[in-house]
Amino acid sequence: MYKICRHLPVFFGIFLCVISANANQCLSYKIKPKIVINTPNYNKRVESSVAPMNLLHGDVVATLTTYYDIVTDVVPVSNGYCIAVKEIDALIGYTDFRVQIDGRHEKNSCFYNAILAHENRHIDAYLKVVDEYKNELHNSLYTAANSMLPVFVKNENDINNTIEELNNELQSHPDMVLVLQKIHADEEIENKNIDTMEDYSEIKKCVE
Repeated sequence: MYKICRHLPVFFGIFLCVISANANQCLSYKIKPKIVINTPNYNKRVESSVAPMNLLHGDVVATLTTYYDIVTDVVPVSNGYCIAVKEIDALIGYTDFRVQIDGRHEKNSCFYNAILAHENRHIDAYLKVVDEYKNELHNSLYTAANSMLPVFVKNENDINNTIEELNNELQSHPDMVLVLQKIHADEEIENKNIDTMEDYSEIKKCVE
């Protein structure tokens, strides 16, 4: 609001004062937001690749979902409405894992099952990291949501757009950006550790 008004001609100064007064009036509706985080169910698809792959390695494509539903209190005030963040209902976690195995391995063969077992360890690593970050995700979401002050809008038609802007503000908050970066970094470390410690004992059994 303030950024828009600053660039208007001087004779709009009265309007700026009105907006400022209404915005200050909305501060009284600030509340501590409730944070609810749910973990989605995931789907795992195992596919045989058409194109040749490494015969000893498969591949996992993981889809991380981050969805935030902002629940607000919308309070009618003089000349408009105050919109205050009341609750964040978040869905954070993996919804889809796509495992690819070289099509030259017959399904349920020894090699196929050995490679699948290895890729399942990668899937477990993804799930483990997100689970370990539950508390930090909660704290980051609370910090981000609690930093958002109530917003004044003049028209009821502006409410939905304002809530969408609040959602964008939530997702771009430094704490939220940082925690997701840390999750991805730890996932990468976990995956590298799995590959480093792989002794191929399961695959070796297939050639004994």
